[in-house]
Amino acid sequence: MRRHSRRTPAATAALAASALLLSACGAPDGGGDSDSAAGKVEGQVTFQTWNLKARFQKYFDGVIAEFEKKYPGTKVKWIDQPAEGYPQKLSADAAAGTLPDVVNVSPDLAYPLAKAGLALDIGAAAGKYRGEYLDGAWRSQQMPGLSGVYAFPWYLNTGPMFYNKDLFQKAGLDPAKPPTTYDRLFADALTMARKSDRRIAMLAGAPSIEDFGRYGVRLMDARGREFTFNEPKGVELLTHYRQLYAAGALDAQALTAVAESAGRKFQQQSVAMNPGSALDLENFKRDAPGLYKNIGITDAVNNTGKANMYVQGLMVNADSKVKPAAVAFAHFVTDRRHQMAFAEQVAVFPSTKGSLDDPYFTKEDGTDATRVRVAAAKSLKTAVNYTPVVLSDQMKTVLRNAVARALQGKQSPQEALDSAVAECNRLLKTG
Repeated sequence: MRRHSRRTPAATAALAASALLLSACGAPDGGGDSDSAAGKVEGQVTFQTWNLKARFQKYFDGVIAEFEKKYPGTKVKWIDQPAEGYPQKLSADAAAGTLPDVVNVSPDLAYPLAKAGLALDIGAAAGKYRGEYLDGAWRSQQMPGLSGVYAFPWYLNTGPMFYNKDLFQKAGLDPAKPPTTYDRLFADALTMARKSDRRIAMLAGAPSIEDFGRYGVRLMDARGREFTFNEPKGVELLTHYRQLYAAGALDAQALTAVAESAGRKFQQQSVAMNPGSALDLENFKRDAPGLYKNIGITDAVNNTGKANMYVQGLMVNADSKVKPAAVAFAHFVTDRRHQMAFAEQVAVFPSTKGSLDDPYFTKEDGTDATRVRVAAAKSLKTAVNYTPVVLSDQMKTVLRNAVARALQGKQSPQEALDSAVAECNRLLKTG
């Protein structure tokens, strides 16, 4: 189970290659129409998840038994794949024509399959269910260049920002008013570095595509066919980060930081803000009590008013021989009742309308888990998935390298982003 997918370049290339090989026999719009899922709900449905069986077998066994009881002519065969190598497994199944009937995917994994005509257009085949899901979650299953929706939205996640109240107070910043906009973040970060003689950085990581999105940068054109993050607003963001880096307001190791190393910096109290989850709070309480007593929780900084949404979905194989049953099962797993039951077992959030208004997501009881859960659920109501589904790991590396050159002064922010956009667009066109 992943908050969001992490793919190796090789896996990305393999999945994209399969899509290209198969696109000749797939429907131009990704396959599926209103008649394709009509018919009696019967037959054996193969259902594939992504690293869920070890912890949640009892839950899924119960859902499957309930579905088979509701539809006596059905059987569900559950297959759970390990997280490692999951994209390669999808690629191999796509090439061999052995994709399961219902497949757990993130939007970036669904995209090449939809292009190849292997993902059923849920919007056409089961559009009557559209009103059951949050608007942002439903839109996250749309694919650039295609007209449909290619998976039922399933569980969501997002992360609040943790901040160190003690470090804020020592820098003369109000610990009760953490930054909520980028302009305020940049100003507070410079103050933090100056007041601490560059010993304390506000942030541990360089900006990613998600930061560009939350800053309000237009990441792609309206058709989703070209990247545009080198436009003036993107240059403006990178220019600010360059200033932070030069002033010591961005950690010295930000160019190579990953989530784990950034988390360690925050735990060591050399960084004042960092994204996290309820699990991190438990770790702080156990391993860093000095930090834990000064933890503040706030929404991730943004200029758009919308948090970032990580989303998983259930895709239906467009070539399934039991399409009516596959659609019925995918909807069954992702309906409001079952999503709510799943969310109560693990720190994820339902994508169904109204679920986030449940007291489970709105009432705090003084525990760490509810503090984070309530904050995250509130932000998810209007959250969006900022990362374009067409942004491959190779493209992410291109952007990361360009950002590093700009922060180090090897290129201007404009030159760095121009080169990154040109290379990402080249990769997008070549598949």
